[in-house]
Amino acid sequence: MPTVTIQVLEGLERGAVYSDLDLPVSIGREDDNAVRLNDERVSRFHAKIQHDGDQLILTDLDSTNGTRVNGHPVQMRILRVGDQVVIGRCMLVVGSPEELASLTHAPSSSSVERYTSGRADQTSATIGDVPEPVESDEEEGSEEFGELFPQGPPTVPAGLRPGQRAQVSDLLAYVHEQLGHVVRGGKEDEQQESVALDRASWQRLLRLQMEMAVNLRTLANPDG
Repeated sequence: MPTVTIQVLEGLERGAVYSDLDLPVSIGREDDNAVRLNDERVSRFHAKIQHDGDQLILTDLDSTNGTRVNGHPVQMRILRVGDQVVIGRCMLVVGSPEELASLTHAPSSSSVERYTSGRADQTSATIGDVPEPVESDEEEGSEEFGELFPQGPPTVPAGLRPGQRAQVSDLLAYVHEQLGHVVRGGKEDEQQESVALDRASWQRLLRLQMEMAVNLRTLANPDG
């Protein structure tokens, strides 16, 4: 059965390592969660990680304050080793020290002490090759995000039925077409090193972002 290792980088449980957790894994403030986070900004049952084949899928459980991956708010996301998950004031990183060290393009490393906490590992050691945390300043309304997909774009899902492949193709073709309209509506100013969009292109871009947000919510909550 697939397992996942989660390391806590920030929060009251900082330094805790939850090794080889059987999936699905629940994350939240209640004691019944496999990963319990003592933070009032964390919902009682905040998020879960499950698997589909060899993929890890994170789902926000309609939490009060939301879930972020690599600085971006998400409702559902395929997790990769090295992804940073922010829940309340807590920052988690996906993967064991060995998995993080094996990344081809490993980010800058840092060390944090491993403390004993709840059901976390009881071993005293250091965690090597943990990515530097993405700076997050939600209280001050910061809009500076890191990359949501630091290891490159997601791949087209395999094993789809012909109808599903056509649906994914139609969705990607629609996004591609809309972005093409926006790009063609831009005017580059080489002196200012900037590109200006006309109002129609800007409105098209905002509409596309909202339509994709609705699609993402529908995928995460197919029953409403």
